[in-house]
Amino acid sequence: MDKAQAPLQAAARRAAPASGGTLNFKQIFTQYKILALLVAIAVIWAFFSWKTDGGFTSARNLSNLMRQMSVTGILACGMVFVIIAGEIDLSVGSLLGLLGGAAAVLDVTHHLPLPLSMAIVLASGLLLGFVNGYLTAYAGIPSFIVGLGGMLAYRGIVLGITGGATIAPISPEFEQLGQAYLPPTFGIVLGVVLFALAAVLAVRQRANQARHNLPVIALWRSLFRVALTGIVLAGFISTFNSYEGIPLPVLILLVLLGVFSYIAKQTVFGRRIYAVGSNMEATRLSGINVRAVKLWIFGLMGLMCALAGLINTARLAAGSPSAGTSGELDVIAACFIGGTSMRGGAGTVHGALVGALVMASLDNGMSMLDVDTYWQMIVKGAILTLAVWLDVATRSGRR
Repeated sequence: MDKAQAPLQAAARRAAPASGGTLNFKQIFTQYKILALLVAIAVIWAFFSWKTDGGFTSARNLSNLMRQMSVTGILACGMVFVIIAGEIDLSVGSLLGLLGGAAAVLDVTHHLPLPLSMAIVLASGLLLGFVNGYLTAYAGIPSFIVGLGGMLAYRGIVLGITGGATIAPISPEFEQLGQAYLPPTFGIVLGVVLFALAAVLAVRQRANQARHNLPVIALWRSLFRVALTGIVLAGFISTFNSYEGIPLPVLILLVLLGVFSYIAKQTVFGRRIYAVGSNMEATRLSGINVRAVKLWIFGLMGLMCALAGLINTARLAAGSPSAGTSGELDVIAACFIGGTSMRGGAGTVHGALVGALVMASLDNGMSMLDVDTYWQMIVKGAILTLAVWLDVATRSGRR
């Protein structure tokens, strides 16, 4: 066996489902975690719909819910890689606020063209992400401390550049980034394409498992996943089209889901992320540049903060100095709820996005019911603790 591939193949074996024998509770929960989360979302939606007399599941509110969720989801795409690699980034909420505020200043105060403003903000996010990565990977500062320092510093900078005041109104072109909708016909075509893609991926997954002598999942499970995907897509697209159409931020999130899932599952870089989180020392000894991997992970995280900041500012039609406050907690909770292990080495992008939908649903539903802020914080804190406990309980003894 190639020495450099040993930790990568070990990580792949850990990710493969167990075969043979009777499945115990831990194996069942691990294999069907996403299904359990989807059931939980259905229960949450049913409860809030009942309490709001159907208002929660109205097309208008679901469209608003998905736009809200897209910001957390974009951040979760980057954060899931950070956590899988065994690190954490507490600065993402403040960095979102900083870059979103900077975008508003460039648009409102300096009247820069939107493409130029976006390029500056995205480049700044990538650069600041690299700074965080350098301090963690090369300077040897724990990522918790780097993130904590960034949380304070970035929040201070955004207060400085905005003067502590809301920057508005942004240009109509900028607003479209967070408030535009796709035509209904485009939504239908997109749904058909995504369903076909889900079917192709299911076939490829079974073929790859057979080719590499890995346990092949049962045919009924593959068919069930594809059918469930089709039902969910049909439900969402019909609901969106009955209002205004698919929100543009949701389309961006779907694109990122595809890109980050491809990186995680189909590229050498993605396999190295899992290897670093599974056993960093063995990965380093096998010849992989662990520090470079971590540098790029934080760079991607900064880029996602910039994109989320742009969409959040566009959605609110203003740059707020308080934007992104406590956003890092929702993002980290979304990753843990979606099955990303706090110990590193395990997690999926789609799982993190399902976790983001759980958090957004709770926020939206409790706000509609006028639940006191302190109760909202208690509920989300309890759910985060429960998600970590389940991770510990189901993964103990498996590493």
